[in-house]
Amino acid sequence: MKLLRKILLPIVPIYYLVTWLRNKLYDFDVKKSVSYDFPVICVGNLSAGGTGKTPMIEYLINLLKDDYKVATLSRGYKRKTRGFQLANKNSNAESIGDEPFQFYSKFNNEILVAVDADRRNGIQNLLQENPEVILLDDALQHRKVKAGFNILLTTYANPYFNDMVLPTGNLREPRIGAKRANIIVVTKCPITLSTSEKRDFIIQIKPEKHQHVFFSSIRYSDSLFSAKESKAIDKLEPFTLVTGIANSTLLVDFLKGKNLNFEHLNFKDHHDFTEEDISTLNKKELIVTTEKDFMRLKQYESLKGKLFYLPITVSIDEASKMNQLIKDFVKY
Repeated sequence: MKLLRKILLPIVPIYYLVTWLRNKLYDFDVKKSVSYDFPVICVGNLSAGGTGKTPMIEYLINLLKDDYKVATLSRGYKRKTRGFQLANKNSNAESIGDEPFQFYSKFNNEILVAVDADRRNGIQNLLQENPEVILLDDALQHRKVKAGFNILLTTYANPYFNDMVLPTGNLREPRIGAKRANIIVVTKCPITLSTSEKRDFIIQIKPEKHQHVFFSSIRYSDSLFSAKESKAIDKLEPFTLVTGIANSTLLVDFLKGKNLNFEHLNFKDHHDFTEEDISTLNKKELIVTTEKDFMRLKQYESLKGKLFYLPITVSIDEASKMNQLIKDFVKY
């Protein structure tokens, strides 16, 4: 794969030019973006996946749901339906996608969860439910909609300013796209990150005057959860770790740091588990997975009783400052 990406290097300037030109057409109103007279917050990235959008959306939900009627709008990647779908009691990962189903399962009856590849159409349909805030999941490149507030995520290990556009790099658009962000959050940072290291990182980001940079790290729960019970992570017997996410390195390192005994079955992001996969998992005594993967696997009766997920949250430095910026925008 790495060799193929190097071979495709001559295509990079073409991809760069096409995406740059597309953005310029929106910047100069040649192509039209739609704005809204209520708060729309976009969480996105320049890179192709793996920056921590799902926990950030959940962070925003927790921040706002007690004071506002919150709705999330996602594409619903790899779902088996089309068009606009509003989550309900009959929804599952196949009908709305694993990440939106995670939002619905975790915040049931507290928020609205919808999916639509056409974000403009999705918002129009959501308006019938009278939301007070809409959170757009992974929509930074969806320029047909102009969010009032953009939160750009970039990982500490692979920041966008050290990357190039597809297909050799991982960027969906040129780095100049970061200028559209109101807030830049550096995700998956080491817990031990020093003040001087943060300062050096900000220098490399070169934020605009209107932009604020924050640093976040992942926090893993002390317990595992199934549909009916929980287990303390420190007392786990040997288990099988199953992951279908963009990058499982942090999770694997965390579990190894606990000196736990496990094997790791690593699948691609948003993996559709086959009958053969499930047959393999049926032979395992205890399975630990991510919350996102749990949304796809919990439908299988044969895995019930031995399938557990490990929740994560994000911890943000100077969280009160970031929270206030978001709340000020929503109130305005």
